[in-house]
Amino acid sequence: MIEINNLVKTFGQNIAVNISSLKINKGQIVGFIGNNGAGKTTTFRLMLDLIQADSGCVLSYSKDVAKSEEWKNYTGSFIDSNFLIEFYTPDEYFTFVGKLYGLDIITIKERLKTYEKFMNNEILNQNKYIRHFSSGNKQKIGIVAAMFINPEILILDEPFNFLDPSSQIEMKHLLKWLNTQFGTTIIISSHNLNYVYDVSSRILLLERGVIIRDVINKSTEDLSDITLYFNG
Repeated sequence: MIEINNLVKTFGQNIAVNISSLKINKGQIVGFIGNNGAGKTTTFRLMLDLIQADSGCVLSYSKDVAKSEEWKNYTGSFIDSNFLIEFYTPDEYFTFVGKLYGLDIITIKERLKTYEKFMNNEILNQNKYIRHFSSGNKQKIGIVAAMFINPEILILDEPFNFLDPSSQIEMKHLLKWLNTQFGTTIIISSHNLNYVYDVSSRILLLERGVIIRDVINKSTEDLSDITLYFNG
């Protein structure tokens, strides 16, 4: 479904991403982990054609994301609050996103019901602009907008950031539900190893832009090498 070939991105003298080969299969939940500066966010931005690679490519259904627009029709994503339109209310923003994906108002409202617990009566029908919401609720707005379209591929950078503990737990349940219900391929990054371990079927450990571990998550023993890495 997603394939990376000889992907390199540098900033000055620093190599941010250097992935020679990676394939992510349909239906996998893949967790990208690594310390700050490991290249997780840069990799996601390359996957979404937000920045240009120095060399190599990212393929989605065998088509280069930098040369095709088709992947946008089946991909949901949220990297940071720059994805939001802050002079919209959340209701307006969800309507805008839904219509981009060909959804009518009735369908949009029906699908948003799935995320009511996550939004905790703090987002819909509030009659205020997104820019006036807290960082945590902005995070929720972006995540819900990426998820309620029922994408084939979902890419979320640090989705547990800014969320309170209850919302983090609900976020985990929603990721699993989306994957089970629709077979969505999910790619996330997080500094919260426990949530990555709980959610992901596959874990990739990055260091200085290179994938140094690629682990199928079946048991605690499978993750022992990664745990040792972070324990120094």
